[in-house]
Amino acid sequence: MASVRAASIDWSKLTVTLGLKKETIASLLAFRKRNDEAKRVVAALKQQKSDIDFENYRRILKNKAIVNEAEKVLTQFKPTKVDLDAQLKIVENFEKKAMDYARNTVSRVDTELRDLQATLTNMEQTRPFKDISVDELVKAKPELNDIVEKMVKKGRWKIPGYEEKFGY
Repeated sequence: MASVRAASIDWSKLTVTLGLKKETIASLLAFRKRNDEAKRVVAALKQQKSDIDFENYRRILKNKAIVNEAEKVLTQFKPTKVDLDAQLKIVENFEKKAMDYARNTVSRVDTELRDLQATLTNMEQTRPFKDISVDELVKAKPELNDIVEKMVKKGRWKIPGYEEKFGY
């Protein structure tokens, strides 16, 4: 089941779109590299011929006892079972960290979306600029009146940088 999930991952989008931290991306890329290498090794081992023709060796070699001993060792060989609990715990810890990072990312994205939605609502509800009077601007930002008075007293009739930014 995990191999099915791993096969469906779009690795390029995963590292870019989720806004993951550098160490998480490095861990994911290292995992991907190990996974690809393991798949390659398994595929290579599956293609190798695994049966041994002991009769051929008995005909070729003079010392038939060696061939008999090798056949006996091979038939008695039982693979040992490896305890994978330590590796599974590491994977579970990595999964927990990844889920925590994902939850943090989701909460950051949700917060940003709420802020953007509030800004959009504010922009939609704002009156057009042509409908706002000077008195309303001064009421909203009282320091504008002082700034304009100082500019008039100094004989400045243009706002610095206005023409460069907005044209003439």
